[in-house]
Amino acid sequence: MKILIISSYLPYPLYSGGQVRLYNIIKELSHKHEITLICEKRPYQTAQDIAEVKKICKDVITVDRKKQWSISNIAKAGISSNSFLVTGHTQQAFKQKIQEILSHNTFDLIHVETYYVMKNLIDVIARSEATKQTNVNGIAAPSGMARNAEKTIPIVLVEHNIEYSVYEKFMNRSPLFLRPLLALDIAKIKKEEESYWKKANALVAVSREDQQVMKNAGCASFLVPNGVNTQQFVFKEKIFGGDGTKKILYLGDFKWIQNKDAVTFILKEIWPLIKEKDETGKFGLKLWIVGRSIPDTIKGLTNDPDVLFDEESSSLSTEKIFQESAILLAPIRIGGGTSYKILESMSSGTPVVTMQMSADALSAKNAQDLMVGKNAKELAEKSITLLSDDSLYTKISKRGRELVEKNYTWQEICKKLEEVYQKAVLY
Repeated sequence: MKILIISSYLPYPLYSGGQVRLYNIIKELSHKHEITLICEKRPYQTAQDIAEVKKICKDVITVDRKKQWSISNIAKAGISSNSFLVTGHTQQAFKQKIQEILSHNTFDLIHVETYYVMKNLIDVIARSEATKQTNVNGIAAPSGMARNAEKTIPIVLVEHNIEYSVYEKFMNRSPLFLRPLLALDIAKIKKEEESYWKKANALVAVSREDQQVMKNAGCASFLVPNGVNTQQFVFKEKIFGGDGTKKILYLGDFKWIQNKDAVTFILKEIWPLIKEKDETGKFGLKLWIVGRSIPDTIKGLTNDPDVLFDEESSSLSTEKIFQESAILLAPIRIGGGTSYKILESMSSGTPVVTMQMSADALSAKNAQDLMVGKNAKELAEKSITLLSDDSLYTKISKRGRELVEKNYTWQEICKKLEEVYQKAVLY
């Protein structure tokens, strides 16, 4: 197939879960399909980053990502029916690039990554339909757009999260004075999101929870979860720090709401309980928080010398970080989908302590594939139990890896996605 992918981000470097997913999907698909990518590029991304993605694509076309938090975007969103999210990702330059590539190429399918860039495509299609009508009326139109107007290209929309649900969870933890404003924008997001789900020929969810939300909105969807490179994240023997310490890891990009919330939860509620249970210090525990741009507000939550805020190690290969960690503590309370950090940790043989939402997303069993806690007390207890029971630690390590090998390699993920493509083409 000749596939056009329209994305809200350039999938390199591999800083975020979305970048990891899209890069690996393109890499796997490129063995059998011809991929053209149009995407937004952030200011930190370089020509070399684009070149890395071009190695696995026929072509990569980028549009500079405009600043989201601007007076202009806030004002536009405030007076329009569009949400702040869609307003920030809709721009004329993006539409122009889409129009140009459709005018000079033919594609079997369009794959859209995240609903909030889809308005750019829908506006181009609307213009194309208008061009088609103009031709019917006997008035000449640009040949490229007229040619493409004759063919309806199937659209597959891939949703990484239910965006309005993510923002609702954030709103519920926000100051009371902000909630009415957030609620208004969330209502816009919900309306937009459900509308674009219905415009796609095929809709993809990454978790059963998200799939159920789509079903409740009257939209059938296909489940294509996140994956992991098992050759990169190799299974380790049980190793801890050479100085006798055991690092409890939290890993994330701190521009995302869910990572800020999870670390705040750890520092305020979970870590103090872990320290109480290790009052003699026999486990030699350190809380290792690794990520880019850790906010000062989070660093200010503790002065415990056993808490290591580590931005420098975020430049290391992620697989190396997991090799040096005793467990991954990932109490994700905001968000959906399947967490890359959890999959990568399980692939590495580093046991995971998390919450039910994350376990359900992976169909993972408590005390078999990972450890689940409902609250801070249980999460602390499960962490200590893992570190004090060698046989349980070994079992969780092996079972977690087996689950990943069975269901979450990128080869398996792309087989599922290709099935969706075939159904969309035949729709």
